[in-house]
Amino acid sequence: MPSLFASYLRVYEPLTAFDRDRQAFWRRYAQEGRAVTPSDGPVRQRTAVIEALGAGWTRLPDLPDEAYVLETDDTLLICPWNLRVRVAEAALSARDGVPSVLADAFVPPILAGQAKAVVEDWRSGARVLEHGVPRVHEQIATWGVPLRWFVLFEPAERHFVTDPGRRALSYRTEISRARRRSSRALSVLRKTVGEAPITEAVEEAARWLEEFHPRSVVELDYGGLVQLLSDETLEADDSPALVARGLAGLSNGEAEAASAAYDKLVARWRAVQLLERCN
Repeated sequence: MPSLFASYLRVYEPLTAFDRDRQAFWRRYAQEGRAVTPSDGPVRQRTAVIEALGAGWTRLPDLPDEAYVLETDDTLLICPWNLRVRVAEAALSARDGVPSVLADAFVPPILAGQAKAVVEDWRSGARVLEHGVPRVHEQIATWGVPLRWFVLFEPAERHFVTDPGRRALSYRTEISRARRRSSRALSVLRKTVGEAPITEAVEEAARWLEEFHPRSVVELDYGGLVQLLSDETLEADDSPALVARGLAGLSNGEAEAASAAYDKLVARWRAVQLLERCN
C-alpha cells in the first residue's frame, strides 16, 4: 500500500500498447470521466486495498481496474494501477527474510499462496501470448526519490504547481529521451565506477523502460513529499541537474566536481528520509 509520503515513477502508454479488449475498456474509462488524478490516486489506492483485504488479511481480493490518464497531442495515454498484482508482490516481499512465525502472522500462508498464484499467472507464458509482456506501470519510493530516477529527466521538464489548495512537483518526458539518458548514464558509470550499486540501479531502471511502448511518456511525481518541503525548496529543486553534473564530472575525469554534486544530492534527500524517524 503506497505511503502518503512517497514519490512515484510512472509510465503512460498509448492505447495501441494494449490488447483490443483493454483498448476498448480504457477508451470507455476515459470518456466516462472515471480517471483519478495523481494527487488523489495514492489515497484511493490505500483505501481500495485496505477495504478489500479487510482486517483478517486472509484472502487476496479482486481490486478495481483503475488508471491515471494523460492526454497529449490528441493522444490518450494510460498508466494502469495493476493493484491486485502489486498487492500480491508486496505480500510476498513482506515474507522475504522474515522468520516464518512472524511471516505467517503478518501474511498468512493462505494469502501468500494466493499471492504467489496471482504473480505466476501474471508472468505466465500463456498470458504473455494473449496479452503481451506484463508491465507494472508505476514504481513507488517512500520518504524520498531514488537518485537513479533523476537520470531520466532534465530541469526544463519540471512542472511546479502552487495553486490554492494544491501543491505539486513533477518531471515528465518522452520515453525515448529517458531511454537515451539512462543509456548514456549507464555507459559513463560502467567506464568510471564499474559494477557498483549505482550502476546496477541505473541498469535496472533502463531495463524497466524497455518494457514499454516507444511512444510512452515517463513521469516522476514528488507526490506527498511536497508536503514535507517548502515552496522555496521546491522552486529551487535542481536534482536532475545535479545528477547530470555528477555524470559529466565522471565522464570528464573531474572527480571532485562529481563528488560535490553527488554529496549535495545525497544530503538533500537524506534530510527528507530522516523525517520518517520523526513521524
